[in-house]
Amino acid sequence: MTATDDLSFVPDFVRAQEFFQGQEAYAVSPLIEITGPDGQSILAKNETQRMGLGAFKALGAPYAVARLLDDAWYEKTGETLTRMKDADFREFASGHTFVCASAGNHGMGVAAGARAMGAKARIHLAQTVPQGFGDRLRTFGAEVVRSGDVYDESVAAAIADAKTPGATLLADGTWPGYTEIPKLVMEGYCVIAEEMRQQFEASGQWPTHVYLQAGVGGLAAAMSHMIRLNWAEQPELIIVEPGAASCLRASHLAGRVTRSDGPDSNMGRLDCKAPSIVAWDVLERCGVSYETLSEEEGQAAAEAVTALGIATTPSGAAGYGALCKRTNQQARTQELRPLVIISEGLA
Repeated sequence: MTATDDLSFVPDFVRAQEFFQGQEAYAVSPLIEITGPDGQSILAKNETQRMGLGAFKALGAPYAVARLLDDAWYEKTGETLTRMKDADFREFASGHTFVCASAGNHGMGVAAGARAMGAKARIHLAQTVPQGFGDRLRTFGAEVVRSGDVYDESVAAAIADAKTPGATLLADGTWPGYTEIPKLVMEGYCVIAEEMRQQFEASGQWPTHVYLQAGVGGLAAAMSHMIRLNWAEQPELIIVEPGAASCLRASHLAGRVTRSDGPDSNMGRLDCKAPSIVAWDVLERCGVSYETLSEEEGQAAAEAVTALGIATTPSGAAGYGALCKRTNQQARTQELRPLVIISEGLA
């Protein structure tokens, strides 16, 4: 980290809520109860249908795109952006290209957010990313570039690409010298925690344990921040990572940001070897614990949740997998009321 890196995270979550409440495609995602393998009742926040993208990422990059274009429009005109569909704004937006690397849903969010605002998107994919994902990105109007053999190489290519005129790097991770734009992505994720806070305040049935899957850590950190900020009853927070990519846990144990290199994981959306430095800092002050999943445990969790009627992936079901793992290791208590995030669908 550099002396100038600002690791603080003070999201304007009300602004994020107001932005999405103004979108036609927005709806509060379902908070339901599902059954664990031993008959245990589990709260599940189902993100698999979120705003047509089928993942929580629909709340991150699209919000960041809108905020960045709002700032740029104000700088040009002195006008706060309220006319997103007007021809003069869309002509202005068409001169902006949002660039990122992606191994999963973040690229889809960038592409969808750019298209919604009239801007362009260019997404760098490593050779390991399936062709079908590239094809889906193109349906959102994104330019797809194959860059490097592994994710880290596609990130480096996106960073270099963002130096071209009119391009802006919109990553979901943070690293020394790059922290502010990803905070906007995290700010969008805060909407999930606020939706649930309102639901729990209405029901009075607060969770005792919340399982949050993590790649670079943006979702987990945003959720943890909001839970510690304003939930009336405080749960235990468990951060769930693949054993092959437990960079946040490794950083916690080392007391500093560190990588956790390993083989490729079938929890591909969580297969991040280096953490977001902002997310790690947030998690360190939120009093979280960590759990890792083997490849077999991740796959079993996806199959179990899909069998319950929510089609998802090992990444999407990782929180459920960690809950099952802990339940098997610990005695059940009547007071246990766990919550998991089903973070993405199969598409």
